[in-house]
Amino acid sequence: MDSEVKVKVLIAKMGIDVHDVGATIVTKLLRDAGMEVIYLGLFNMADSIAKASVDEDVNIVGISFQDAMYTKHIADLMTSLREANSKAQVVVGGLIIKHDIAKLKEMGVAEVFLTGAAGDDIVGSIKRVVSGAHDTNAS
Repeated sequence: MDSEVKVKVLIAKMGIDVHDVGATIVTKLLRDAGMEVIYLGLFNMADSIAKASVDEDVNIVGISFQDAMYTKHIADLMTSLREANSKAQVVVGGLIIKHDIAKLKEMGVAEVFLTGAAGDDIVGSIKRVVSGAHDTNAS
């Protein structure tokens, strides 16, 4: 069933974080793995990401962080996604402190990728998240 599920990902940077090397590498990685990827670039806010997730009908919203404001930004994003009735799952990557992973997952983040995560692990995890969401919605 995994191959039947179309994976469409929206990648963005939030706030004033200008370090986008990781986000652009992951964008290319996911495209090379056959996923459709929309990269919103820098300086996005929660409401614009939520709107784009609905407009583009994505499965995944991927946010990359290199600053310490990620818990605040993710809280705002999760609220905006709910308000926009987005069905997208959220994944987060970058300079994330390990002890914050549980907090991010409690907020609704499906997967957290630390700096240095292997490309195959990122691709496989995103496919599993999408397949799980698809299976849940189908039941």
